[in-house]
Amino acid sequence: MRTIVSSTKLTATQLLENSTNFAVNYSLLFEVKNIATGCSRVLKSNVVTLFLHREQTMSQTQTDSVVSESGNAFARQADALVEALAADKDKLFTVIQDSREDVLLAALRNTELDERHLRMLLKRRELGSIIAAIYANKRLMESYSVKCSLVAHPDTPLHIAQTLIPLLNIFDLLKLCLIPGIPPDIHLAAERKIVQLIPTQPLGNKLTLARRGTAAILDALLREGVQNVVEACLDNSHLKEGSLHQFLTSAHATAEAVSMVARNSRWKSRPNIRLAILKNPRTPLIWFTMFLPELSSSTVRDLLASPRLTFAQKELVRKSRSHSRL
Repeated sequence: MRTIVSSTKLTATQLLENSTNFAVNYSLLFEVKNIATGCSRVLKSNVVTLFLHREQTMSQTQTDSVVSESGNAFARQADALVEALAADKDKLFTVIQDSREDVLLAALRNTELDERHLRMLLKRRELGSIIAAIYANKRLMESYSVKCSLVAHPDTPLHIAQTLIPLLNIFDLLKLCLIPGIPPDIHLAAERKIVQLIPTQPLGNKLTLARRGTAAILDALLREGVQNVVEACLDNSHLKEGSLHQFLTSAHATAEAVSMVARNSRWKSRPNIRLAILKNPRTPLIWFTMFLPELSSSTVRDLLASPRLTFAQKELVRKSRSHSRL
């Protein structure tokens, strides 16, 4: 396509203005068709239709030496399409700022278009069918950054985004979860994929996820019970009290993890969290000594009735109850 354009040295307007008679311009029509080679059927039809319309307009107005404004508009449209098809890398940065959908579709057929152009294009909104056209282009979809940009774009159809999400790495999925206003279905799909990937991640990645992850990601990390990871989760603002309470009452909460929660300034003073700590059979005895004096008599009775406490833990609870009676 580019060889044909460079050899003719003609813009669409020049091709059209060189025509004098519809009957003798099949060679120019052939050149226009060649310029449109590689375009979609609709786009190619548009270029050729513009040519033929201008031919008829020129023929009708030739005797008066006046070209109608309609003809000029169609010629400018044809020029824009041809430029989009034939532009070099630098010129394409200007072409992709065009608001006309057919011009952008033509630019996607330009072999000089690369991921830099697409990343800039995908910063725009209201791209309509452009999104689907990019996704359908195998050459353009070879770029990982284009996949990321498509998934994050608000105009990307759900089925396309869900197809691309499994192809993204775990930290790009995390970025996706943290984008304000991301559609709920996309957010949920990205979270689920991250949770699936967590068991195979190295410790460094898990620590990063613990510091920056969403509530669902933190739940999955807490279930693993890794000491350093649990500590990082405790300072994440997305961690919910219900999730932490569930962790403390589970078999994943080791004595070290329980102590981390009991020392944490954000969580140690919350009544439900304190109670969950004291009901854990792996809780070190020091925390019974620290927390029991501040509990009500009814809460102490509930602790004594708990079947989960060890003998040593219950002895401390009984002593606390005896002291409170005195």
